[in-house]
Amino acid sequence: MASTTAPQPTVGFDLDMTLIDSRPGIRACYQALSERTGTYIDADLAVTRLGPPLVDELAHWFPAARIEETADLYRAMYPSYAIAATPALPGAREAIAAVREAGGRAIVVTAKYEPNAKLHLAHLGIEPDAVIGDLWAEQKALALREHGASVYVGDHVGDVRGARTAGALSVAVATGPCDETELRTAGADVVLTDLTEFPRWFSDYRTDNRTDRRDYRSGN
Repeated sequence: MASTTAPQPTVGFDLDMTLIDSRPGIRACYQALSERTGTYIDADLAVTRLGPPLVDELAHWFPAARIEETADLYRAMYPSYAIAATPALPGAREAIAAVREAGGRAIVVTAKYEPNAKLHLAHLGIEPDAVIGDLWAEQKALALREHGASVYVGDHVGDVRGARTAGALSVAVATGPCDETELRTAGADVVLTDLTEFPRWFSDYRTDNRTDRRDYRSGN
């Protein structure tokens, strides 16, 4: 007799401004980078547009010929300036725990340099099942598909695009640079205020036994 047990979900999470408030650490690292290179960087402005790859932000401050070497320098400096200064966002640990308690897998898929992403999570004691870095927007679908993620949680319209490209349910949190209207316009299936709302939402999602995005969204 075939089993009727529903498959356990794999849920992907973005990192910056979804699981962690990386603004203090990134601000400090940009300030140190500015001092080291002698190049002006408005660190307060830079942390208002987190999400896209590092090289996109550096292009606002450095000539094209210097971007790659400056990115390497920033990444090398990052552990000294950004890890200890960065807290978990409210509900981050509970969101990961909710997935685990349901028998599912929680993975982190981020545009951040993967070794530094892992340092953040280790420092905060957050232990996902996998961490995949250096992927932005639609590229995130590569990891989401590989790991069989049915849900992807992020704060940026780029995260929404990544989820939709992967065929995963897009759950957005309004804790980053994109507000609820932007996230919904981009195609988010669900918008939460922050991750403190995730465990209850996830419980309802599981109770409804709708582990496939096509089943969960009305009309699909």
